[in-house]
Amino acid sequence: MNVSGAALDVVKTATGWLATGVEAAAAIVIALAVLRALWGAGTLLLRPDGVSDNASEGVRLRLARWLAVALEFALAADILRTAVAPSWDEIGKLAAIAALRTLLNYFLQREIDSEARRDHGGSPPS
Repeated sequence: MNVSGAALDVVKTATGWLATGVEAAAAIVIALAVLRALWGAGTLLLRPDGVSDNASEGVRLRLARWLAVALEFALAADILRTAVAPSWDEIGKLAAIAALRTLLNYFLQREIDSEARRDHGGSPPS
């Protein structure tokens, strides 16, 4: 193996570790968001006066925002993994994953924006 081949192996290995780290970051974001949502839901459920729709919607939307962030991390990890040695099969898989995650993120963001407009009387938040 020549020097450029060794350097390419180092880059591939480093990129693989980086992608794994980014996936771990996505998992941590999801775990923390779910814990926060569980805490918020638990405190709402234990209220003696009942739960308003706005309060429970707030918990759900905060979770949705963090899930959208985690989706971005997961997509970044997929891009990193594909960038180092793309085959047509890997590129096709990345395209499918990216499309699904982008659609999911789009609909999450649309719902978040819709709720924000409702909270601010019809105008988008600044």
